[in-house]
Amino acid sequence: MTPIQNADLHCHSTVSDGTLTPEAVAERARANGVELWALTDHDEVGGQARALAAAKACGMRYLTGTEISITFIGKTVHIVGLGFDATNTDLVEGLRRTRGGRDVRAMEMADGLAKVGIKGAYEGALKFVGNPELISRTHFARFLIESGVCRDTNEVFRKFLIEGKPGFVPHRWASLKDAVTWITGAGGMAIIAHPARYKFTPNEEFALFTEFKSLGGQGVEVVTGSHSVAEYSVYADTAREFGLAASRGSDFHSPDESHTELGTLPFLPANLTPVWDLLSSRIQ
Repeated sequence: MTPIQNADLHCHSTVSDGTLTPEAVAERARANGVELWALTDHDEVGGQARALAAAKACGMRYLTGTEISITFIGKTVHIVGLGFDATNTDLVEGLRRTRGGRDVRAMEMADGLAKVGIKGAYEGALKFVGNPELISRTHFARFLIESGVCRDTNEVFRKFLIEGKPGFVPHRWASLKDAVTWITGAGGMAIIAHPARYKFTPNEEFALFTEFKSLGGQGVEVVTGSHSVAEYSVYADTAREFGLAASRGSDFHSPDESHTELGTLPFLPANLTPVWDLLSSRIQ
């Protein structure tokens, strides 16, 4: 197998909160030179067969993927899983339970928005949902922009969808142990997604990485669309400190919304073990 450099192992489709189908995401990735791809829809593996078929049709290598929402020290953290058996019963059922709380949360978000004069937000958000089980704040943001309430996603979140604002409703996700166990039990690798996004204190971040490693987690996203250039170096050092493999992914959601295009990130820093080296037997 030739060495892989341009891997994009974090992106989303209409199966969760992306705006393109798995097939369109695959074509876009290949057009941007991606050699190894994974579709990592939120709390869902329903698009994996389509993604694999699309990758093969485009001549790309493929790893199964998902992005699991967990709660850690009161914050939502995302754990990416790669290279697992997408039909594993424990994983599929665990993700189904995780998705189950989203609809109730969405209705509560709509109620909060209605109290400040924004009617029909639940139905409006549903228009943007490819998978009704995965309605999220992103879909509410698209409704609020379309209806002219806000100019862009940043304004939506700042005014309505963060803690203390009318449309914010917390959700208790799976635990870190749940996510790592589901992924590794299905033969895959668990990876901490975009760690800089969580704004943990140094002690909290140390606790996250320590517990993650003790549970069998093996990787961390170093180069990601959510990180600055300086943060690439910070989390390269973190990967070395904790003996974790390094991952790379754009976190692409939409041509109109995403800051980072598929396949366009810098390559991983030197002296790191790429996650795909450890997952070579799982690449399809």
